[in-house]
Amino acid sequence: MIIGVPKEIKNREFRVSMTPSGVAELIAHKHTILIQQGAGLGSGFTDEAYTKAGATILEKAVDVFAKADLIVKVKEPLTSEYALIKEGQIIFTYFHFASNEELTKAMIERKAICITYETIQKADHSLPILTPMSEVAGRMAVQIAAHYLEKNNGGSGKLLGGVPGVKPARVVILGAGVVGTQAAKIASGMGAEVILMDINLNRLRYLADVLPANVTGIYPTQQLIAEYLLNTDVLIGAVLIPGGKAPVLASKAMIETMPKGSVVIDVAVDQGGCIETCKPTSHEHPIFTVNDVIHYCVPNIPGAVPASSTIALTNASLPYLIQIADKGWKEACRSNSEIQKGLSIASGNVVDVMLAKTFQLSLHDIHEYLNS
Repeated sequence: MIIGVPKEIKNREFRVSMTPSGVAELIAHKHTILIQQGAGLGSGFTDEAYTKAGATILEKAVDVFAKADLIVKVKEPLTSEYALIKEGQIIFTYFHFASNEELTKAMIERKAICITYETIQKADHSLPILTPMSEVAGRMAVQIAAHYLEKNNGGSGKLLGGVPGVKPARVVILGAGVVGTQAAKIASGMGAEVILMDINLNRLRYLADVLPANVTGIYPTQQLIAEYLLNTDVLIGAVLIPGGKAPVLASKAMIETMPKGSVVIDVAVDQGGCIETCKPTSHEHPIFTVNDVIHYCVPNIPGAVPASSTIALTNASLPYLIQIADKGWKEACRSNSEIQKGLSIASGNVVDVMLAKTFQLSLHDIHEYLNS
């Protein structure tokens, strides 16, 4: 199969979807790899490194899309890329369809085969390709929050962990999944008072055993969230509905009660966000304020640390990519239920239940496509 890796064009997205070592693995499986010139530079990988691994370098994205059977990306195709996608072409990337109706309809119109990183799911309900980026985003959320709490960055001037004799900052985290757990680890390690909220009591019991004593697990209600936010310095949104739009848990009225100079970071913004006042920003213009509360809502947080993120992403995605390339998308989905769960749109039709519900689209039986 001919596999294409275009350069990412999302604002300050420095990751690339494949490392040179990943290229070498696919070459060993007898596949042809096309890399757009300069695609790996932001992550520290030169064109020469890809060439040595066996890839062919092409100057323009249009050439990569035109020649490839399968396109591997990091982020969703942007508007300028829609027309490059061919009917029947496999696109393997983070789509986050639930927050983007325009993208969803464009992929339906292009009749692409869309396999989403974020909905590939194991039998234990874990999300193997989303997990490493969630780990990065959760850890980064805390260091970003600490940065914006500084007075010269517009914050309240509080040190996240305080010092002896000085009360630490309070960090409230909505969601105790991968993002929330990683955020809690970093925030507690820095000495903050951490309130970790989740409706899964078994998850809270487990985390109570493994996280430090300065992390308190709370079963959230709207009243409790509102009460805690009155004295919260950092709010981190970390709620995930696989393939679906994130529910809003913190209302605009709640955010308006937070202390002046506090910081809100909605990691769920790429799935619509779980904090009502949040809207997508970018690495170039990452923040805005609402009622003197700083909001950081960058959808591609891991793109700021591409040297780490690209390797983590390739480690997670490569085993699935090899199966799709070796077997073709239909047989890969038939033989691996994890990949099948990642199939969202096939030849112009929505086959994912959550996506169909989100935009009230017709749902087509996935097995019709896999068995035809």
